Amino acid sequence: MYRKVSEYLEQWRRGPYRKPLLIQGARQVGKTYSVLEFGKRHYDNVAYFNFQTNPLLIRTFDEEIRPSYLLPILSHLSGETITKGQTLIVFDEIQLCERALTSLKYFCEEAPEYHVIGAGSLLGVAVNRRQNAFPVGKVDRYTMYPMDMEEFLLAVGEEALVRQIHACFEANSPMPAALHEAGLQRYRQYLVIGGMPEAVSRFVDTQDYVQVRHIQDTIQMDYLDDMSKYQESANEIKKTRLTYNTIAVQLSKKNKRFQYKLLKKGARAAEYENAIQWLVTAHLMYQVYRAEQIKKPLDNFKDIDDFKVYHADMGLLCAQKDVRPNDIFYMEQEMEAFKGGMTENYVFCQLAAGGFRPFFWRNDKSTKEVDFIISLDGRLIPVEVKSADNTASNSLNDYVNRYKPEYAIRISEKNFGFERGIKAIPLYAVFCLASKD
Repeated sequence: MYRKVSEYLEQWRRGPYRKPLLIQGARQVGKTYSVLEFGKRHYDNVAYFNFQTNPLLIRTFDEEIRPSYLLPILSHLSGETITKGQTLIVFDEIQLCERALTSLKYFCEEAPEYHVIGAGSLLGVAVNRRQNAFPVGKVDRYTMYPMDMEEFLLAVGEEALVRQIHACFEANSPMPAALHEAGLQRYRQYLVIGGMPEAVSRFVDTQDYVQVRHIQDTIQMDYLDDMSKYQESANEIKKTRLTYNTIAVQLSKKNKRFQYKLLKKGARAAEYENAIQWLVTAHLMYQVYRAEQIKKPLDNFKDIDDFKVYHADMGLLCAQKDVRPNDIFYMEQEMEAFKGGMTENYVFCQLAAGGFRPFFWRNDKSTKEVDFIISLDGRLIPVEVKSADNTASNSLNDYVNRYKPEYAIRISEKNFGFERGIKAIPLYAVFCLASKD
């Protein structure tokens, strides 16, 4: 399956200032598969090392971490001749070996002609706990996300539809009605399946949502196991799992500001901030902060006490709450409370995968809110999300009247268009924003 990371990897391979690369992201987002496929296409051979399945590797790095010592041993362990520029060296689950992370500094300084990639599912968590020095300034870094909507469309054979979507996005012209409906149908499928590559691949092979849900449930259990393995306190494990399991509850509230009382009665920020930070660092959950002022850079004006949370993958979110395909395809009345938050979560995932760092805005009286503010083409652009084709919005009008953006974006089930300063983007086409920026 096509993954956009392949384009980055090719630029990294050719780059004159290439450093060892660290790829991080949640478990099962496709890091290992993408790196190995890249290695097969562009190198004579791949020397692959997994610190989870080969404990002897850790002992090797405990002895010495300079490339002159490591390379002959690594060549022997892998059974591959490691050649400058022609061999891709891959350290998988590198977070399990602190000294392997530190060794990347010496690969950068003493052996830059060797191509080295380290990948880790919980790399951020491990780095925060590590005792050895992290190779600051000596590595390139890339974060992988689940497959976005465009990657999903390509996986299910919709190349022509993707081309049409891009063309209509650029021209602000409506999609033909039949193609628009096809795009919305694929969007609804994506809500159920999500972007985990194994789940997408199984759907492509079988068209069986039951098998997809089994894969999603297994991934969820792996996540819960990781919370136990990488946290020392039973109390912190409990808080982290509770926080993770209440993301959907937060999204179901009309006021989607994170509410600690939804975790348990009397819960306070100081009690759960470690759990939230663990989930964010592990790329299982994301925070979006309120911008107190609409000025650049937005990060300087974020309210650290006022934020919303989103799940990292739509399919896992639906699996977590046992949302079934028919619930999505027909949007049953019972789903009404969750529908808006689920759609907002989807849009955030697409924006995050596209490299955006969104904020949100709320007026002084806390009565009107714009879902996301993004930096696009050097401008701060408001983004409103609607779960259906009813696009009336006093909140967006209030924002536009106050801040006079060059234009605004509205994402809904409506077709492409541009009217009265608002660019309409169908839900299935959010990925186009990344290519525009």
